Amino acid sequence: MTHARYPHVFSPLKIGNTTIKNRILMGSMHTGLEDLPDAGPRLAAYFVERVKGGVGMIITGGIGPHETAGMGAKLITPQDVALHKQVTEAVHAADPDVKICMQILHTGPLAGTPDCVAPSPVKSRIGRFAPRELDEAGIEEQIAAFARCAALAKEAGYDGVEVIGSAGYLISTFLVEKTNQRTDQWGGSWENRMRFPIEVMRRTRAAVGPDFVLIFRISAMDMLEGGLAWDEVVSLAKALEAEGVDVISTHFCWHESFVPTIATMVPRAAFAQVTGRLRKELSIPLITSNRINMPDVAEEVLARGDADIVSMARPMLADPDLVNKAREGREDEINTCIGCNQACLDHTFTGQLTSCLVNARACREVEFDYPAVQAAKRLAVVGAGPAGLAFATLAAERGHKVTLFDAAEEIGGQFNLAKRIPGKEEFYETLRYFGRRIETTGVELKLGKRVSSDDLQGFDEVVVATGIEPRKPSIPGIDHPKAVRYIDVIQGKAQVGKKVAIMGAGGIGFDVAELITHEGTSAALDIDVFAREWGIDFKNHPRGGVTGVEPVVARNDRQVTLLQRKTSAVGKGLGRTTGWTHRITLQRRGVEMIAGVEYLSIDDDGLHTLVNGEPRTFDVDTVIICAGQEPARGLFDALEAGGVKAHLIGGAYEASELDAKRAIKQASELAAVV
Repeated sequence: MTHARYPHVFSPLKIGNTTIKNRILMGSMHTGLEDLPDAGPRLAAYFVERVKGGVGMIITGGIGPHETAGMGAKLITPQDVALHKQVTEAVHAADPDVKICMQILHTGPLAGTPDCVAPSPVKSRIGRFAPRELDEAGIEEQIAAFARCAALAKEAGYDGVEVIGSAGYLISTFLVEKTNQRTDQWGGSWENRMRFPIEVMRRTRAAVGPDFVLIFRISAMDMLEGGLAWDEVVSLAKALEAEGVDVISTHFCWHESFVPTIATMVPRAAFAQVTGRLRKELSIPLITSNRINMPDVAEEVLARGDADIVSMARPMLADPDLVNKAREGREDEINTCIGCNQACLDHTFTGQLTSCLVNARACREVEFDYPAVQAAKRLAVVGAGPAGLAFATLAAERGHKVTLFDAAEEIGGQFNLAKRIPGKEEFYETLRYFGRRIETTGVELKLGKRVSSDDLQGFDEVVVATGIEPRKPSIPGIDHPKAVRYIDVIQGKAQVGKKVAIMGAGGIGFDVAELITHEGTSAALDIDVFAREWGIDFKNHPRGGVTGVEPVVARNDRQVTLLQRKTSAVGKGLGRTTGWTHRITLQRRGVEMIAGVEYLSIDDDGLHTLVNGEPRTFDVDTVIICAGQEPARGLFDALEAGGVKAHLIGGAYEASELDAKRAIKQASELAAVV
């Protein structure tokens, strides 16, 4: 039966000699679960939860085919098969119609070890070591390793494999002239440079037979100066199809590219048009990905003919039940991925276990759950920011009677500031989700209600999530008319002049700088604006999509200086995967960034400072105070003094830097045991 709202999403699709039940794929993510001693049961629980949530197909995190692959998780010997069988058997037992494919990943020059390998000894900008150049025997060994890994994956019960040939990993470095400087049969001409992936897939198909799904992940637009030309992408895809590849999965950008592709500031489905263009050249199905986080976006992509399958990776961390909720018409209950990367990719690239800012249980399925309570308590939650919202709704879901108070007239706390920043519009989705969760879990919501400890005496326990108070530096002139609070600037309550100094260059300082220098439409809401600001030519597709294209950033005429006390590089403390995008954006808008600043005073002449010990006065109209925050814990102290059992969570617990990830995690863990 055709689904009324999502006819394309919920239509089956034939892939090779198998069929998937719908067009939503849980894309590959390396979570760190693969490297744990109890990887088997933890991965099984993680995937099974998404299987029960309705996905049609899963691609696992990357598994190394060779000792030089740079992956903790490998599938090299028959002894490695047993762990993988735990995963495939669990997935197929949960739903025999769901297909699970293993990603084969050789990171090449990004392996992070001195014995990393590549076609040429060209060090990646983000790699730790210059790779060892593979000789003829080494190339043969690597090709054989891919084929052997695929055969072992079949033995382990997988329905197929995805070979990743993009992102700056081993296979992609054979394709690009910058990283392949060979003069033998594996380098030089395009025909020689594409020989390695073709031979890998030819040998892999021979090793697994005709009924095993083969997917190749191609750099459809690698965002590199001098990267792949469009005709090279097309010819490679056609050659792969001829070798028996069942599906082409399009990937965008190498890790070392200077173009964001997965951050919140990227428009939804921004790159699907590239997949659609390639789809016209092939007869096999194509997968598209990147910033597709809601079912209506997936349906639009499929309806336009831009892809046959939509990959949702991070959205499956945020909400394992996304597909079921779409099928059942409960889209307003979807916990939407906001593209922040703070608990997923930032964790991956710093060696931490992956999770999700908006769903702290992601990848921790065997650690904690939210079982129904045996005896319901009357719980008060004070503060409807991220921490209070997460705790209140989870505790109510378990069966507690929860009353949620907030002095404001709307839920959200600091998220109501974040959503106003251009490029962070996705934060509206989180507030929509929690608003609906309050309704479905039966939380009693009392807004515009500032409570005292006396008001809370009748509750069994009180959870204090009162957030933070902006820190007010103790310097002469802090109350001068030039000095304004960041909260007032973001809410539009303070006038901001043409010459501005921002005191504090943490996440808030960068957000404020983004807000006051922004001009025109948010790039996150307009693909043309995004392409222009990041120098992408989707129409003509020059090499890499970016070669010869100069970014054009809209900016107003404000002169802004971003200051910090620390002597380290400004913005160093921002997220690993997205911090650089914020720095580049502000630099292109002419924002001056200065470290090593001691603030002395504010007066009619401006902001007086010492910069690296030297006096400097900033002649500005406005000084925006982003100098940190203090926990708002007065209520908690009063409750404790009155003998009321109280818990402290979120910014009220620790306010060194606004951290919704920590706040929601702390709230979720408390809700599981209260």
